[in-house]
Amino acid sequence: MNTYGTKFRITTYGESHGPAVGAVIDGCPAGVALDMEAIAAALERRRFGAPRQEEDEVEWLSGLKDGITLGTPIAFIIRNKNTRPEDYAPLEHMFRPGHADYTYYMKYGLRDHRGGGRASARETAVRVVAGAIAMQLMPEVSIQSSVEGGKCETENDTLGGVVSCRVTGVPAGVGEPIFGKLNAALAEAMMSIPSAIGFEMGNGFAAAQMKGSEYIDRWKGETDEQPFLTLTNHCGGIQGGISNGMPIEFRVAFHPVVTIPQPVECLHEDGHLEHLQIDGRHDRYHIERAAVVVEAMTALCLIDYML
Repeated sequence: MNTYGTKFRITTYGESHGPAVGAVIDGCPAGVALDMEAIAAALERRRFGAPRQEEDEVEWLSGLKDGITLGTPIAFIIRNKNTRPEDYAPLEHMFRPGHADYTYYMKYGLRDHRGGGRASARETAVRVVAGAIAMQLMPEVSIQSSVEGGKCETENDTLGGVVSCRVTGVPAGVGEPIFGKLNAALAEAMMSIPSAIGFEMGNGFAAAQMKGSEYIDRWKGETDEQPFLTLTNHCGGIQGGISNGMPIEFRVAFHPVVTIPQPVECLHEDGHLEHLQIDGRHDRYHIERAAVVVEAMTALCLIDYML
């Protein structure tokens, strides 16, 4: 499944060390003057601090005239100019621990061993472009994230962390009951991000330890200027799968980068183990960059419902 969304659809393509990554966006309304600087700024945030520095120049192939959307499919490409596939030559027949090497091989019978191929976070660059476009279709919505986690103190290991996201400006009534719940859609969107391992809305797992009298979000009441808002937001802004007008708040946990800078046991296709030092340019800590992708996927999820 390489397509995300229903009304606003994005189909991505490309591998980590292939010629390019890119996407086709279908369902974008016509007449929108895209802010190209905002798109470039989002890509710069995602790229900042990455060991592999790509230019991330977006080439627009269709769907725009003088920077204004035509309502037709928007196709774009980001060429990979800083590839080093030779770094991965020793891994052509090896499965790295913690990676998708083995699972891709078992599904397809072959795989692209160069930097994880399609499973690489390189693919998320195009999600950031699409998310930046989606944000421009929702000027009243604000998406802000913060990160929890620290820098590695040593040079031979990696760390994970948590991204907290807060969305304001979404009116009450966005979402679908039962199997189209907005919180379920957000969970699906977040868990599609590479290395995402956990998701929680509002108080999340901590709510399981609360009493009902502590957890319920009590109304502000008719004397308040906004009587239909609540005093607390333990639910994270969504009830019954539908937004209630309060800020939408959730957290996404990311496991540590699984390419660690020390020898590890890799599994050969014939079943024997080998100790290998995996070379290449890999993050030690990736949470700040993951936060940009969280924001992009949040925008893509919301625009699909709000259209």
